[in-house]
Amino acid sequence: MARAMAERNGCGGVLVVGLSTMLLLGLAGCAKEQPKPTTPTVTPDQVGSHADKAFEKLKQEERDRAADPGSTSY
Repeated sequence: MARAMAERNGCGGVLVVGLSTMLLLGLAGCAKEQPKPTTPTVTPDQVGSHADKAFEKLKQEERDRAADPGSTSY
């Protein structure tokens, strides 16, 4: 169809087809859902709490390893 228009209308047909294609692609891009801004779901207090728990767990693992001298670590 586009080729028939171009042959019938000359260079103007190619221009019309090109501009129509660009317009359709532009509208499709604008119609796409805009990304929602990311909001922090974890507060700084929660981060600190998680870090404290992880640190306590690490210290407990070290205590357990020290109590069991037969275990080897790589």
